Amino acid sequence: MADRSLRGIRLGAQSLQSEEGVVFMERQQSAYTCDSCGHVTTLMFAADAEPPTTWECRACGADARLQVDGKPVEIAEDGDKAGRTHWDMLLERRTRAELEELLEERLAFIRARRGAGEDPTRERIGA
Repeated sequence: MADRSLRGIRLGAQSLQSEEGVVFMERQQSAYTCDSCGHVTTLMFAADAEPPTTWECRACGADARLQVDGKPVEIAEDGDKAGRTHWDMLLERRTRAELEELLEERLAFIRARRGAGEDPTRERIGA
């Protein structure tokens, strides 16, 4: 019983799991070089995975480019496509005229609920 005791071991200090019978996937090593600071980042990917052409530099945060045979990969830029905003997505579903009509309906509802003659900045007494 004493030989199976875990006395004196710290949690997280060592793994108690062995690597017997574990078969690792084939891997490929990919190097990324930062154009801004020159830092080289080396990453391992599965052999059947296609590594991304850019990776965030760990030193400065800029985009580092993939190195293939010691040369950086050319990145094809299709004209800096900006991300879609909430407004762009809304305009895909509704026209401006529809949006203005919805706004007027909502404002009329709020005004009716509040009371058309009341001043919204005036404090209510007894409410």
